Amino acid sequence: MKLGVAPAISVDSLVVDYGDTRAVKGISFHGFPGQVTALLGPNGAGKTTTIEALEGYIKPSSGSVTVFGLNPIRDHKALVARMGVMLQSGGVYPGIRPLEVLRLFASYYPNPLNPETLLERVGLAHRSKATWRTLSGGEKQRLSLALALIGQPDIVFLDEPGAGLDVEGRHLVHGLIRTLRSEGVTFVLGTHDLVEAETLADRVIIMNRGLVVADADIEVLLADHPADTQFSTNSTFETHELSRHLGHQVESLGGGNYLIAAPPDPVLIAALTAWLAANQISLGTLHGSRLGLEEIFLRLTKEET
Repeated sequence: MKLGVAPAISVDSLVVDYGDTRAVKGISFHGFPGQVTALLGPNGAGKTTTIEALEGYIKPSSGSVTVFGLNPIRDHKALVARMGVMLQSGGVYPGIRPLEVLRLFASYYPNPLNPETLLERVGLAHRSKATWRTLSGGEKQRLSLALALIGQPDIVFLDEPGAGLDVEGRHLVHGLIRTLRSEGVTFVLGTHDLVEAETLADRVIIMNRGLVVADADIEVLLADHPADTQFSTNSTFETHELSRHLGHQVESLGGGNYLIAAPPDPVLIAALTAWLAANQISLGTLHGSRLGLEEIFLRLTKEET
């Protein structure tokens, strides 16, 4: 919890059951105003269920969720006026045109953005008269984002915003998200694209098997998982003896290249070089590599399986 800042989203001891299956197992976390909170996890982790509970589409079996202090089910009407939801696909009549659907959605809100201006901001002004069915996958993603933003929401739930986008479209969408975040809009991002999450997120929540396995600001999460040690040798060998000697897992990357799941501190390097010398193996290269979000994600979710 950030001192002096009320959370935009709060999840407290949330449990969601589907019959005999417990999809979410008593999790708690917070996301803060004007930030992008990324909710990540492998398939079946419970992240989509958690997001749908925050949106007010699923009732918790126990525990609670709030968005700007509102109960998403009891206060759903009040929350909808402040909330935008970007779906990955569907939800639009296939024969409608981008400007028509934006004008339609604008009519639902008391103070909407200008549909023509918004269509231009998402790079679809030249496609204003095309039908939804003729738009490319990336163009549909851009329009879905525009529909989520038309009501000038305080919070936007994004489902795979980069899916199907080319490089130009991804740059445009990410830039728009950053601009709106700087203006105080809060985002909750659900994605399997961990590069996208690392690029956009201020805070990361990683779920696995219905539990939260990581909850931190992105800089803290990266700092808490320091570099691996990578090295090469003039010959290959089985790694289990070296793993036992070092007290850290050693993995063969192929071609005489190896990875130690620990940072390259002086004690580790001394132990490594001593073992190699004792086994008459010549050391080639040796360096550390910072773990990115993808590597951290894989480690945390693998550890919990």
